[in-house]
Amino acid sequence: MIRPILRAMKALGEKRSTVEFPEKRESLPDSYRGSLRLDMSTCISCRACEIICPNKTITMVDVLTDKGRKVMPQVGHERCLFCALCEEVCPPKCLTLSKDYSYEAYDKRELLKRPEELE
Repeated sequence: MIRPILRAMKALGEKRSTVEFPEKRESLPDSYRGSLRLDMSTCISCRACEIICPNKTITMVDVLTDKGRKVMPQVGHERCLFCALCEEVCPPKCLTLSKDYSYEAYDKRELLKRPEELE
């Protein structure tokens, strides 16, 4: 009965061996599809990305810009399939897939990104 307690006490003093995140980022192939990015200045609010999304990841929300109110895509990265259909259908090519692959979040609501956060 005392042996497990002694082992636990010994483990408390040892150096941790788990690394939280790799220090060196991996090199990614050109075909890699990461998180979505939005160029708000060229978005024409056509809703094509919202319509084509097979998983209903993209929803349009009101955003206040220099030119007044516009509707722009809000992306829920927790549901995204990274299929790139939204990127293909976007007429001004303002919605693109980046090489970013960091999706750490304590709450899945943090993965819901408003248009301002996609820039």
